[in-house]
Amino acid sequence: MHQKGSDPVWCGGLLERGAELAALEEALAAVRGAREGRLALIAGEAGIGKTSLLRAFHDAHADAPTFRGGCDPLFTPRPLAPFLELADASGGPLAARLARAGTPADVLAVLSEELPRRGPALLVVEDMHWADEATLDVVRLLGRRLEALPLLVVLTYRDDHLDRVHPLRVVLGELSSPAVRRLSLGPLSPTAIAALAGDASVDADALARRTGGNPFFVTEVLAAGGAEMPETVRDAVLGRAARLGAAARRILDAVSIFPPRAELSLLEACVPGYPDGLEECLASGMLHPEGAAVAFRHEIARVALDGALRLHDRVELHRAALRALGRALPPDPGRLASHAEGAGDRDAVLRWAPVAAERAAHVGSHREAAKQYARALREADGLPPEQRAALYERRSYECYLTDQMPEALEARLRALAAHRLRGDRLREGDAHRWASRLRWFLGENEAAEREARAALDLLEGLPPGPELAMGYSNMSQLRMLARDAGDAIVWGERAIALAERLGEHEILVHALNNVGTARFQAGDPEGRATLERSLDLALVGGLEEHAARAYTNLAAQAVEVRNYPRADDYLGRGIDYCREHDVDSWRLYMTGWLARSHLDQGRWDEAAEAAATVLRYPNPAAPSRIKPLTVIGRLRTRRGDPEAWDPLDEALRLAEGMAELQRLAPVAAARAEARWLAGEVDLVAGETEETLDLALRGGDPWAAGELAVWRRRVGLRDELAAADLAEPWALELAGDAEGAAARWDAIGCPYEAALALTSAEAEEPLRRSLAVLERLGAARTAAAVAHRLRSRHGVRGIAVGPRAATRANPGGLTGRELDVLALVSEGLRNREIAARLYVSEKTVGHHVSAILRKLAVPTRGQAAAEAARFGIGKR
Repeated sequence: MHQKGSDPVWCGGLLERGAELAALEEALAAVRGAREGRLALIAGEAGIGKTSLLRAFHDAHADAPTFRGGCDPLFTPRPLAPFLELADASGGPLAARLARAGTPADVLAVLSEELPRRGPALLVVEDMHWADEATLDVVRLLGRRLEALPLLVVLTYRDDHLDRVHPLRVVLGELSSPAVRRLSLGPLSPTAIAALAGDASVDADALARRTGGNPFFVTEVLAAGGAEMPETVRDAVLGRAARLGAAARRILDAVSIFPPRAELSLLEACVPGYPDGLEECLASGMLHPEGAAVAFRHEIARVALDGALRLHDRVELHRAALRALGRALPPDPGRLASHAEGAGDRDAVLRWAPVAAERAAHVGSHREAAKQYARALREADGLPPEQRAALYERRSYECYLTDQMPEALEARLRALAAHRLRGDRLREGDAHRWASRLRWFLGENEAAEREARAALDLLEGLPPGPELAMGYSNMSQLRMLARDAGDAIVWGERAIALAERLGEHEILVHALNNVGTARFQAGDPEGRATLERSLDLALVGGLEEHAARAYTNLAAQAVEVRNYPRADDYLGRGIDYCREHDVDSWRLYMTGWLARSHLDQGRWDEAAEAAATVLRYPNPAAPSRIKPLTVIGRLRTRRGDPEAWDPLDEALRLAEGMAELQRLAPVAAARAEARWLAGEVDLVAGETEETLDLALRGGDPWAAGELAVWRRRVGLRDELAAADLAEPWALELAGDAEGAAARWDAIGCPYEAALALTSAEAEEPLRRSLAVLERLGAARTAAAVAHRLRSRHGVRGIAVGPRAATRANPGGLTGRELDVLALVSEGLRNREIAARLYVSEKTVGHHVSAILRKLAVPTRGQAAAEAARFGIGKR
């Protein structure tokens, strides 16, 4: 039996939540004082008390204008649900303006203007783990504008099942400014449980073990009573409900099918004998009122009751809900589709799910749109082929927009089969063209080529139209990506001519991009001008995806020829454009190129962060992953960090699937460098031979030069013409180490300059190389150069010092340990830190242990305090 010691700390009517309430108080005071925004992220498992904490905080600040909404616990959540909810509760101009808001940017504009009208305000969005895509976009935009808004924004979410690819995880990673405070709620102690029970006969220790200290489970067990302690929270909830009368249980059953709450008007329509039993439900604490609606005290209870319903009763309740909601004006297609599916009403699903999908797509909730089309397609077997094909095409497009490429391809191929069945050669040809594009994103280049040719075989036999023009442009794009400039230009000029004849502005922009990039790759100075024309036309025409693609190709070509000022300008403008217009797939792709630019210029911490930004995103397409995987692999190799081969192996697998020089060459060079540093020089030939041949045939002097130099560094000699290689590489191959290093310095590549000096025979260039490598933090490469100094020149007493980051802090932490400490200071757990830094959770554990040892502290909290004291927690 637990022995009571000192009384547990009660604060705001809550047990053991004083620190969290104090943090919220501090954030609100900052908003009121400086009129600058603050964001509090409250994490914890289901039932841990997030809502109770917010209720206590709000009760203490009832004078603060408060706007509150929650995300729907639905398989297909309603777009912008929390903001629609707070608008309904607030009424007035806020509700009217939000009803007209069409995009996340529109919603942000309304919130920014309306919420602070009565002074600093509190905006609460609960259950962000259920958020739809548009809601996540609003939060992302809020985070960027936060400091300019007099708002305390509080977001709650469950972190117990939030894996590294969850969409919310990506948004949380972007919310990293000093205005953000992360709070994680822990379980109740046995002392607190004893105080909550208020009964000396309760074994608080046993109850703590059984419930894990979860406050909701504890209170349900205590409320259920009885001699035996329930095994699970579900048993506790069902046991508590069983003690109510029949009328009250009918009310509970009905409320269970209406997440997150049931309007009283719906209960009246769905429950015979209503309102009998309602007061008993409220008096028992099973339900609580929310305006003109009622809800379970926690979603756990609703799920438990819903799961216990008999099939017949559940179907009948959904049918009644469908009838009631069908009479409401305006109709809510998302709710109607959900209840139609629950009722097994095929016709209603086919009526409402596509409408819900269109509405979701309109506000930018493309994932939810894809789910609604999937819901409709589950009932579409009896539809005519043309209607079924249209649903598959719409689902495919929504999946394409959200980087769900396997699902997008599957839906597009089903549409293709339906067109073929109907004998519609035009739609079949266009479906082949779409399948070509999707297979490219999946890294299936040979299949993409086959689909492209199948499209043209069909479309060229029909009267020329937009589909044929886009088929030509698609083939041009594939040839450009394969560095076949001649064919890319031929196909592209066909597309341009037909698009101009047809007045198809969007296809013209697409084709100009392909031709401009191909000419740029071939060394034609007119290529950049053509790409710039494509960009200008896209910007004027509001063609967001095409503008993003033009920025990307302009930036990528600049990085490849090592023109970093121009590259960084295009990348900066392009990434900002994509953020502003929510073009996430291209933003991620450009961020991979940004990581490469940072790496080349010696900005390695920035390179690591940019690469990790892409890799922690949920399932980015293969082209977006290869560059950041290569950057991470090279950084780990150069620094001597563990797990360098994992990203390099994955990058190789993806690059080989795409079989394009721009993917293969950087991976081959990175792997050659890793072999060289590991002393596995006999494996460099196999890593580089085929790709060097491809680079020479493709006329890429930068890729060919880098691969040839790595081969020379391990003793392989290739008969190459200097004209085929970029100047710095050609100088090193010619034996001019100093000339090569000087050229790299002029370009702005310090690591390449240091490596070039390693081929020098004299001692002084090697010492200069060593100094640069130590400054960059290339511990493993520096060790190789130090070994060369000792073995070639007999230099003694050279100790490869700690990285600059290590020397700059009192704890003697490495740069990566400083990165981990910064995230520990934000309250992140090892799993979350691993997702941020793209390393394993085990590796994070090793870093945390080293941090505690070096700072001589026993806990993570004390490590964060030490970091704050020395000013080394944030990087």
